[in-house]
Amino acid sequence: MVSVALMDRAGRRTLTLIGLGGMCICAVSMTVGLVYLSVYSWMSYVSMSAIFLFVCFFEIGPGPIPWFIVAELFSQGPRPAALALAGCTNWTSNFIIGMTFPYIEALCGSYVFILFAAAAVFGFTGFTYLRVPATKGKTFEEIAAVLKREGNRHQEQKDCELVWYWYLHRVEQLKTDSRHDIAH
Repeated sequence: MVSVALMDRAGRRTLTLIGLGGMCICAVSMTVGLVYLSVYSWMSYVSMSAIFLFVCFFEIGPGPIPWFIVAELFSQGPRPAALALAGCTNWTSNFIIGMTFPYIEALCGSYVFILFAAAAVFGFTGFTYLRVPATKGKTFEEIAAVLKREGNRHQEQKDCELVWYWYLHRVEQLKTDSRHDIAH
C-alpha cells in the first residue's frame, strides 16, 4: 500500500532503485548479524531488524513496481503476452531461489546473503539504472520514443565498433601485405 501511494509522487524507477539499495544494505546487515551472532548476543536483533526492513524495501519497489512498469512499457496488443511472460519469469525465479537457497546456504554459511546483496547491486540496480526508463508522467508514446532512442544509440555504438574492427583488421592486413612485398 505504501508503494502505491508513493508511486506517482516519486516515480516507479526511483522507488525501484531505493528499494533495491535498501535491500542491499539489509542483506549486508543480515550477514553481519549472522557472522557476529556467536560473539554478541544482541546481533540477533540486528538480523531480525534487517529481515523486516528487507521485506519493507522489497514492498516499496522491486515487489509491486515491475507489475506496473511492464503494463506501461507495452502497447495494448502485446501487453497480455508481456505480462504473462513477466509473471512466468517472476514465479520461476521465486521457485528457483526457493529450491536452491538451502544448498547455497549450506555452501556459503553465514555469508549467504552477500550473494543477494551483490545481485541487488550489480544485477538489478545496474539494469534498472541503465536500461529502465523513467515512466513518471509519460504517455506510452513518450516511453516508446525513449526506448527507441536507446535502441538506436546502442545500434549506433555497435555500428561504430564494427567499423573500428574492420579498420583495425584492414590495417593489420596492409601491414602483412607490405611485409610480404618487402620480403619478395
